[in-house]
Parts: sequence; C-alpha cells; structure tokens
Amino acid sequence: MKFLGNSLHIANSGKLIARSNKTPSPGGIVFDNNKNKIGKVSYVFGPTKKPYISIRLFKTANKDKIEKSYGEKLFVSKPKSKKSRKRRMRPRHKK
Repeated sequence: MKFLGNSLHIANSGKLIARSNKTPSPGGIVFDNNKNKIGKVSYVFGPTKKPYISIRLFKTANKDKIEKSYGEKLFVSKPKSKKSRKRRMRPRHKK
C-alpha cells in the first residue's frame, strides 16, 4: 500500500474528495489508517502536481465516521489487473 493523500470532504454526490501529491491509477482500493477498505478511486482531476481524487465509497464504509475525520491519511493499493484472453483463430475456409 502506498500513501494516497488526505481526505477533504464528502461531495453532494456522496463521493469522498481527497488531495494527493501523486496521481493514482483509477480503480485502486482506498484504505484508512486502520487498514479498513473505504472505497475505490473513481476520478482524478485538477492540477497535475497536486491532484484531487474522487473516491466512490463502499456501502460498508461508515460515512459518519469519515465525515468526522477530515484530514485523515488515506492509502491506496494497485488495482487488480484483468487477464487478457487470447482470441482463438477461426480456421479459414478455402474456396
């Protein structure tokens, strides 16, 4: 897990907004200080040096606890990579 940044506030859409020093990859799982899963990185916006990060919260995340702990450190793990599947080649029919 890598340090993501600090939480700022919860937007009207219900997503947690955080500020970071690095640009994380979308789809990464976000954890709090106690290593509890909070949500997923859904969108990165703003300046490239210190971007804002929109985090879609999981249903199991306690919103009341998150609202009271603004400025809390957040951590991110790499998103799971999807395995690429090879396409089967169809046999060519000769005319």
